[in-house]
Amino acid sequence: MARILHVWLRGRLVGELQQDDSGQLRFRYAPEWLSMPDAVPLSVSLPLRPEVFPRKQCRPFFAGLLPEEANRELIAKSFGISKNNDFALLDRIGGECAGAVSLMPEGAPPTGSDPGSYEPLDEATLARLLAELPKRPLLAGEKGLRLSLAGAQNKMAVARTESGYALPLNGAPSTHILKPPSPHFAGLIENECFCMKLAAAIGLNVAAVRIAQAQDSPFLEIERYDRRHLPDGTVERLHQEDFCQALGVVPELKYQAEGGPGLKRCFELVRSVSSVPAVDLLRLFDAVVFNYLIGNSDAHGKNFSLLYDGREIRLAPLYDLVCTQAYPELSRTMAMKLGGERDPASVMPRNWRKFADEAGLGQPVALRRITGLTQQVLDAVETLASDFGTVNQASAVVRINCARALAIGGSAGRK
Repeated sequence: MARILHVWLRGRLVGELQQDDSGQLRFRYAPEWLSMPDAVPLSVSLPLRPEVFPRKQCRPFFAGLLPEEANRELIAKSFGISKNNDFALLDRIGGECAGAVSLMPEGAPPTGSDPGSYEPLDEATLARLLAELPKRPLLAGEKGLRLSLAGAQNKMAVARTESGYALPLNGAPSTHILKPPSPHFAGLIENECFCMKLAAAIGLNVAAVRIAQAQDSPFLEIERYDRRHLPDGTVERLHQEDFCQALGVVPELKYQAEGGPGLKRCFELVRSVSSVPAVDLLRLFDAVVFNYLIGNSDAHGKNFSLLYDGREIRLAPLYDLVCTQAYPELSRTMAMKLGGERDPASVMPRNWRKFADEAGLGQPVALRRITGLTQQVLDAVETLASDFGTVNQASAVVRINCARALAIGGSAGRK
């Protein structure tokens, strides 16, 4: 007999995810959802239709809701289930996912039908929970907490209230994501905060971040862009999906070299679905250039997202901006080729021109934009780096990449 999870979107039943006796997934939209005049697809890769979506078509979206790599394995072990069982994992932690989707057992009320509750966290408790994350990702198993966030970094979702932080329980929405320091990469949260604030300083659309502390233990606080605060004080969930989900790519293949999306597919996606493509294409173009300049070689398809507001679809604010080139042990190979080149140090004028073509921008306009953005970053990094005492290596990488880009840009403009 098939096992079933009801799939809800902002408190409305969208369909059901099934796992048959052989362990295969399939998804079907609810007839009631399909009959609604304001019905929207759950994903670009799952268009509205009455027919069943088999595993190959539906798994990219649903697996993309789950944490990755070691965190996925640790969560599975904490529940005594297989790390490869997407359905079982979603059954345990799919109550609140990125965006506005939730998966609940048959008969269980949808997330948001009840306001839920918040458990205030004093500073000592917050510090303890953050310290536990490497062994208990997403606080899996915490009573009343059914939350899933994609990605490989340790993180926890909380609500920030006037009186401090609180754990969202029994379907209450979170508002912020907290990341503790990495046990493997020194200064990672400061690195990410620096890169995110650098993006904001030059006018890119980026999630708001800050470094905070709990009992002298620092952590990175990220405001969720998929939440909206309403005048009555309640928090509304906004739906979102990353580019891999939208393009039907499973998370294990997020890198272009392994079959994941390249920049051309990303630009084609935005061009075809954005409600304001002229604006979002330029935003994506700037984001790619910025990732090159800060030395973020890990900007793969899951690090870009679409944000939904009713029928409006826009490129989501940027997130997970990190100077990975500050860590010699990490690969410098770019997650997505830039104009056909994967090695950032080998990017030549022809690669910038090809990238402009892939983005669908005229080469002269694109090259001027690259040069202007590079100069903005170079000017901003001088001011911002002084505020971060632990990002010397990251700021040095940014300066080197900016100098290289300006030299290449000039050559590219001369052809």
